[in-house]
Amino acid sequence: MRTLILAALLAAAAAIPGSAQQAPAPAEATLLMPQMQLHDPWIVADKATQTYYLFNRNEPAMSGDPRLGTMAYSSKDLKHWTKPKVVFALPETGTWAKAGSWAPEVHPWKGKWYLFTTFHDEAAKLPAQGNRKPYRRGTVLAVADKLEGPYTLVDKGEPIAPKELMTLDGTLYVDPEGKPWYVYAHEWLQTTIGTIEAFPLTDDLKPAGKPRLLFKANEAPWARGQLQPDGDRVWVTDGPEFFRTRTGALLMLWSSYGERGYVQALARSKSGSIEGPWEQLDPLVRRDSGHGMLFRRFDGQLMMVLHRPFTYALGKLYEMRDDGDKVTVVREATELDLEAYPTHPCTTKVSPTGNALPEC
Repeated sequence: MRTLILAALLAAAAAIPGSAQQAPAPAEATLLMPQMQLHDPWIVADKATQTYYLFNRNEPAMSGDPRLGTMAYSSKDLKHWTKPKVVFALPETGTWAKAGSWAPEVHPWKGKWYLFTTFHDEAAKLPAQGNRKPYRRGTVLAVADKLEGPYTLVDKGEPIAPKELMTLDGTLYVDPEGKPWYVYAHEWLQTTIGTIEAFPLTDDLKPAGKPRLLFKANEAPWARGQLQPDGDRVWVTDGPEFFRTRTGALLMLWSSYGERGYVQALARSKSGSIEGPWEQLDPLVRRDSGHGMLFRRFDGQLMMVLHRPFTYALGKLYEMRDDGDKVTVVREATELDLEAYPTHPCTTKVSPTGNALPEC
């Protein structure tokens, strides 16, 4: 049933004239989100060119380029997307990294664009933690003069966080005084209970202080530990991203696991500072959804993009509302992501096949 509905949506979308959607010529932007496997999507709205860029781990089947790195799609309307191009490729020699290129995101800083993306090397073992055997993982930095790249490695690809820490999903936060901070997830393989941590950076994005704990995954009342084959129970932290509301409240989007899979979570700093303390708010989206980020459409509408489900993930788009003390999902933009079973609004608890649906 789901396949038939999706096919009908794709056919209907293809019949809509490109001019009505303010899209590029069909030959340039023929991809729709259900055709794009997207894990940890990151969107930048480039006002100068009125173009949206969607960054993701390079998938050779999509880009036609076999290199390990980051690719970017582009769109004029958030619905029709171009074939992606590789904007960053990890050098084949001279770096510690062997796999990954997870969760790429780009940030403007001091007149340039910086790419943050996570790599690992399973052969580079770190000290064992009970039954668990962590290995080297960390977020590296690359830089470009233009948003669309090409990006080149900084510091020969050494991770931003201390290399003895198993970390991922690093991001840039700039405080009200204009000082940069590095924020990341400390992996459960090393900590049992995953954490979100941060440390200040210099203006050239070098470490300028020791890591400090922001919060632990199990501080969220909805978070559930995941039982591992060796009997350990662990708590996951993923994807920290920041948003300052219209009233100045500092929010953090992050992800972990609840009773029914991956969850798009929301936290708020009680002090308005990166150092917190942080309080956990109600999740934004459940239903195996997460690793989201916020951006603004060219008409000013606040949007969120995330992936669902965790395995074979697709991109999902939401219209959001800035409530001052938090952000709220208004609706899922199904006219853009072509989702047949949207999470918001959730008007029924029963699926078309008669099965109970998970909570929204």
